[in-house]
Amino acid sequence: MIGRISGTLLEKQPPEILLDVGGVGYEIQVPMTTLYELPVTGTALTLFTHFVVREDAQLLYGFSSERDRHLFRSLIKVSGVGPKLALGILSGMDADSFVRTVQRDDISTLVKLPGVGKKTAERLLIEMRDRLKDWMLELAEPTAATTAAASDRDMLAEAESALVALGYKPAEASRAVAAANDDSIERSEELIRRALQSMVRGK
Repeated sequence: MIGRISGTLLEKQPPEILLDVGGVGYEIQVPMTTLYELPVTGTALTLFTHFVVREDAQLLYGFSSERDRHLFRSLIKVSGVGPKLALGILSGMDADSFVRTVQRDDISTLVKLPGVGKKTAERLLIEMRDRLKDWMLELAEPTAATTAAASDRDMLAEAESALVALGYKPAEASRAVAAANDDSIERSEELIRRALQSMVRGK
């Protein structure tokens, strides 16, 4: 198995490039997403590769990132998806975009990819969902809204704990903090001060 190859880029004839490695020219098929990232000819280049041996040919596929190669290898395990179709899929979108498409069950986007019909798209959604679980979790980064909500919850919890430590009952502390909280408060210290003031006034 040829896992990585380095050499000098001689030619770019989509979807194939020619790479000189120690005087030997390797013909490598690449997706358009990789082709867009290639340097000018005559420049050093390293690609992550996947080697396919068939009865009538030996084919080398190249990718600019390990993520794209990983997706390519996952795609060709899907029933009815060969290297040519997998290359077409990766030419239509990068690896992360494909994962998000599967995550959203976005069949309409998949059928727009070259060579992907409705049945193939449905099969991709079903079979790739399990294979890409870890990838989906990795891409599920918290949005600004969820991050802000988590920060607000932390501030409330910290303020309530401080009041309980001062001798107030948990229910009293919770009510006082909730009543004192508004959008102008950015730090737990300010929230604690306002909650204490309201509790003192209420006595």
